[in-house]
Amino acid sequence: MRTNPLTTVRNLGILAHVDAGKTTVTERILYLTGTTHKRGEVHDGTTVTDFDPQERDRGITIFAAAVSCAWAGHRINLIDTPGHVDFADEVERSLRVLDGAVAVFDAVAGVEPQSESVWRQADRHGVPRIAFVNKMDRAGADLDTAVASIRERLHPVPLVVQLPIGTEDGFTGVVDLPRMRALVWADGADTAEEGPVPGTLREEAARRRRLLEEAVAERHPGALEEFCDRETLTEATLTGALRDLTRTGDGVVVLCGSAYRNRGVEPLLDAVVAYLPSPLDVPPVRGTHDGAERERPADPAAPMAALAFKVNATPTGRLTYLRVYSGTIGKGDTVWDAGTRRTERIGRILRVRADRHDPLERAVAGDIVAVVGLKTARAGSTLCAPGAPLLLEPPGVAEPVVHVAVEARRSTETDRLAAALARLTEEDPSLAVRTDPETAQTVLSGMGELHLEVAVERVRREYGLEVTVGRPGVAYRETVGEGVTGFVHRHVKQDGGAGQFAHIVLDVEPWEQDADGDGDGAGGGFVFRSTVVGGRVPQEYVRAVEAGCRDALAEGPLGGHPVTGLRVTLTDGQTHVKDSSDTAFRTAGRFGLRDALRASGMILLEPVVEVTVTVPEDGVGGVLGDLAARRGRVTGSDPRGGAVVVTAAVPLAELFGYATRLRSRTQGRGTFTARPTGYAPAPAAVVR
Repeated sequence: MRTNPLTTVRNLGILAHVDAGKTTVTERILYLTGTTHKRGEVHDGTTVTDFDPQERDRGITIFAAAVSCAWAGHRINLIDTPGHVDFADEVERSLRVLDGAVAVFDAVAGVEPQSESVWRQADRHGVPRIAFVNKMDRAGADLDTAVASIRERLHPVPLVVQLPIGTEDGFTGVVDLPRMRALVWADGADTAEEGPVPGTLREEAARRRRLLEEAVAERHPGALEEFCDRETLTEATLTGALRDLTRTGDGVVVLCGSAYRNRGVEPLLDAVVAYLPSPLDVPPVRGTHDGAERERPADPAAPMAALAFKVNATPTGRLTYLRVYSGTIGKGDTVWDAGTRRTERIGRILRVRADRHDPLERAVAGDIVAVVGLKTARAGSTLCAPGAPLLLEPPGVAEPVVHVAVEARRSTETDRLAAALARLTEEDPSLAVRTDPETAQTVLSGMGELHLEVAVERVRREYGLEVTVGRPGVAYRETVGEGVTGFVHRHVKQDGGAGQFAHIVLDVEPWEQDADGDGDGAGGGFVFRSTVVGGRVPQEYVRAVEAGCRDALAEGPLGGHPVTGLRVTLTDGQTHVKDSSDTAFRTAGRFGLRDALRASGMILLEPVVEVTVTVPEDGVGGVLGDLAARRGRVTGSDPRGGAVVVTAAVPLAELFGYATRLRSRTQGRGTFTARPTGYAPAPAAVVR
């Protein structure tokens, strides 16, 4: 019987905290699979996936880069994702189209803040993962400590399948516990030498193999049956059970190595093939058409459905990255954009290797490719067969929290700047551009200071524009501290002809949404309800009042910031037999809530981030003092290998320029990361 070719496809991402070694892992994978013939290095700026000039200058991954390679008869489509929190939206769009992932952890630091964030993102998308503990050759590296941090902070069941041979600088290889063999890499060797388990490690290897068998048997019925009969597991049973537990998310296989020294990457590739799912192992993609939910199987013969997850909009053309879920796309085909409800034509299809491409005649279910020729498709667009429409759920887009004013230095280049910013927002949906109605300035919003720096630098480099940038600001919110009850608003307008009449009574109160959206928790939002009885306000007018209230949320009374965290109840109202209308009640809802908010006790909210600062022990005092001066609230302090890791909650507005300040206080030895945690009341002294 012929094997379905989709069983040999793996679509996976590399996820990690910044500087954990994602890009180096990717480079070694490309080298070992023969895709490249020279090992690229991040510090030399010679990596394949960090091909953008800014990535090479800064030494970090900014844009998700797709590459394809082959290993052991399998095709691996791999996406190297950013690790910095400012580019979490790139990770979100990538996870939306992936079947599996490799989470990379630093053997010294273990789980770091962004490691936790990307892990939670993968949880939301249900993406199976295996873990790779990298940098085992560093001073202070410890596999058991890293695994303990994975268990405690991420809460999976870690299934460790390797035992390190040697420690720190003496790390030379691993013991493969399922096969009870040793893999050793000589200095400068590209491949491992296989041999028996060293005598000094046999007892420890046997003990860990036993622990692995017990952990697997507890969670896998087939393995439990064999374990009870034989008191051990065969290699085939153990491998099969590990595969099942990985794909269901009931366990996470953990491997270790040093990507920089090319040690441990071959077993990692074998684990990708053995444990992570193929397109056939994941549920059929679900979409909607005419309000009904439909499924599309991963079958090249089925009607075509694909999701665009990334767009590169350059002055010379648009490159759209697609995950093909079902069917086949051919060069020159006409496809249907289910979101814009218009047809597009596929000009060319390309197999992607970062910034290099190989032409293809067609792409089939399970492929990740780039296409040329689409004019209006955006990240999140669904492309499908014209005769079988389907709308897939697009990736979520994070709300921007930081903004700067940008303007062209020469007034003659204003139109060119507008076009450049439009291209940036086309590529990156987490960027937003608007015109401030009061100052007429162009405002660029994004996920963080670095995010905006990168965007502005792209405008300068790629479009040759000189721009002036204002001081960064943050996205404040307003909420209700003390509401009002029985607030009456009457909208009456007579200007000849049909008039407008709407009488409403509103209760406004604070409201907090919990994690499952039921209210009374931490969060925010808006809830509207009606307790009107006796038909005093018809249902169609109730909906109009709600729409008007939502209109009023755009600008609060304190400083014109969006309003969140309130519940509005329509308790009574009156209508006029001739003059009442949807328009009248919507207007009443908008102006009524606006006036009610002015009568309420309002609170200004500011975005808060969790800051993790790693600092030498002799610099802790200065760092703590500086955080306190920035209105930071220290939440933890953890000694780690001659340094101290300090965590604190700090208002985002106080973090601008912190990197420079930290370097000066610690003689360049301190580092920090930050991740958004929500909003908190701002003191009265905060400038609005």
